[in-house]
Amino acid sequence: MKLINEIYINGEFVKPNGTETFDLINPSNQELLGKVTLGDATDTQRAIAAAKEAFKTFSKTSKEDRIAYLEKMYAAVLKRKQELIDIMVLEYGGALQFSTLAFEFAISSITSNIEILKNFEFNKKAGSANVMLNPVGVVGIITPWNSNNGFICTKLSTAIAAGCTAVIKPSEMSAMQTQLITECLHEVGLPKGVFNIVNGLGNVVGAEITKSSDIAKISFTGSTIVGKTIARDGAETIKRITLELGGKSANIIMEDADLSVAIPQSLGLAYMNSGQACIAATRLLVPESKLDEVKDVIKSSMAHIKVGNPSDASSNIGPMVSKKQYDRVQNYIKIGIEEGAEVLVGGVGHPEGLESGNFVKPTVFVNVNNQMRIAREEIFGPVLSVIAYKTLDDAIEIANDTTYGLAAYVQGTDEAKAYEVATKLEAGTVAVNGFKHEALAPFGGVKQSGIGREFGEYGLEEYLEVKTILS
Repeated sequence: MKLINEIYINGEFVKPNGTETFDLINPSNQELLGKVTLGDATDTQRAIAAAKEAFKTFSKTSKEDRIAYLEKMYAAVLKRKQELIDIMVLEYGGALQFSTLAFEFAISSITSNIEILKNFEFNKKAGSANVMLNPVGVVGIITPWNSNNGFICTKLSTAIAAGCTAVIKPSEMSAMQTQLITECLHEVGLPKGVFNIVNGLGNVVGAEITKSSDIAKISFTGSTIVGKTIARDGAETIKRITLELGGKSANIIMEDADLSVAIPQSLGLAYMNSGQACIAATRLLVPESKLDEVKDVIKSSMAHIKVGNPSDASSNIGPMVSKKQYDRVQNYIKIGIEEGAEVLVGGVGHPEGLESGNFVKPTVFVNVNNQMRIAREEIFGPVLSVIAYKTLDDAIEIANDTTYGLAAYVQGTDEAKAYEVATKLEAGTVAVNGFKHEALAPFGGVKQSGIGREFGEYGLEEYLEVKTILS
């Protein structure tokens, strides 16, 4: 059993002041993997003080200095690639396919920040004025359990590129993953206090970061409910806030789409990261005239989706991260049935032979309307709602009829027409004909899916304060 009883403050692994422990449970079989000792408010204050002191000098480093640190960060993380993938599979239950992809996304964020920094100008002209882009200060980074280390790499590498220092509160459910990435980051040789990591609960460590007057900015990825709390508490000290929150992404299949391609692709989009993804395409909008054909192709395509041991390379879907999350998804499946939706595939309960873990039957609902809870609320599990539309304008209206707006998808043979539809969807990112990722492009949501952007120059600018000098 793994015992994690240190946090990382001012360049050192130290014993926390906090004494509360949290059990780390294997989601595949409910066995105890380890325990982590959680930091408290005192630990968080120490971490903030270290970051504040380090900011005095790190904020004055050159682009060349920061690029060198990022290159070392990339090398240190890459060196332990397989360990980082394996620990995500074990502790989180992420399917090997997804965990490998998550690692690639993580290191691509580091290299993209290196490339951006090489050409980024921190001093600009605006008419007769000089405009300086200065590091905003100490950044509070709060990461979720569905890709803990990936978000640490993305957010911290951006903070370093900007010249900021950081206090990181990772998900307590990801402590083994955090321990490994912390060891990688320690090897980089950053000045003491540039990054600090405190395992702890959101209402303790997260709250202290959010309320502290010494934290200039918060970068949070997680639920909309928690994001609202951070926005409220952060407003007391007028913090900069970047929030990447929940989603209920629509995926429009156009009339001309090849269903033999579009449907398998759509299932992959819905069930990415076992459905525990904020960008998962959980509302599938299909032409009413093709609904019967869509059902048939879904049934045949689902036969090729495997739920199973996440370490098995052939598994597409692993377990839910916790028993609590498993119960949440089960409850939503029951709600869908009660609302009158029809279970086309899947349903309540465990897949046969996987009763010991938090495994869910990948479920597809048909006869869904956009006012049902399963179509409006983020389930965060492998549950797909199929909604029929009459016209393309109708589809766009349905897609936009949501409080969320993180991602959306369009599939069709006529790419120009699909692109036109994409321009009309209210989402921070729209992908045409399948999943796309571009580390240099901004990512974030509209409406209740968030505030601000990450990745690319837009993401870097979120960590910078603008100063105008008139002379």
